[in-house]
Amino acid sequence: MAKIVIGVLVATVVVIVGFMVLDPKINLTNTSLVSETIDGKGLGGYTYVIEGEVNKPGSYSLTENITMADLISAAGGVTSNADDLAWFDDATLKAGSTYYIASKYNASDICSSEPITKVNINTDTADTLVTINGITSSIASSIVSYRTGTGQFQTIEQLTEVYGVGNATYRKIRNFVTLHE
Repeated sequence: MAKIVIGVLVATVVVIVGFMVLDPKINLTNTSLVSETIDGKGLGGYTYVIEGEVNKPGSYSLTENITMADLISAAGGVTSNADDLAWFDDATLKAGSTYYIASKYNASDICSSEPITKVNINTDTADTLVTINGITSSIASSIVSYRTGTGQFQTIEQLTEVYGVGNATYRKIRNFVTLHE
């Protein structure tokens, strides 16, 4: 029995070393979470996370008061499937936040040539907003009220500040909204 346990341990070590030789950049711990603090200040500056249609999604330690263009540049630019109507290059970002670059085409449909049907949260009426699955009439009214009271949405993530839009709703609708024409 002891020989089997020792054999399994040796095999495990050999496999781990083998993977590290094949990919020396492998990271056995998630240091991006370790370097982030409550206030969003990381080891090399302020931490920003970017997801979605960027070449290198992840966590980036940059200076304070960067723009979306700065974060996208740090992430190696956008992919060919990025919807350029879903962000403003000059939007100032908050440290410690996560930002999403939406898809233009449905990622699960490889052959898709038709863009995803989207609504503009800065200009469309409440009646138009409800055409998106996940936006109810009360959420649509809240979106219109929010933009009337605070001005245009600068990022899609601001939807989470709208009454009735929680994380689940935000994740459900974020690919189906734009910020400008």
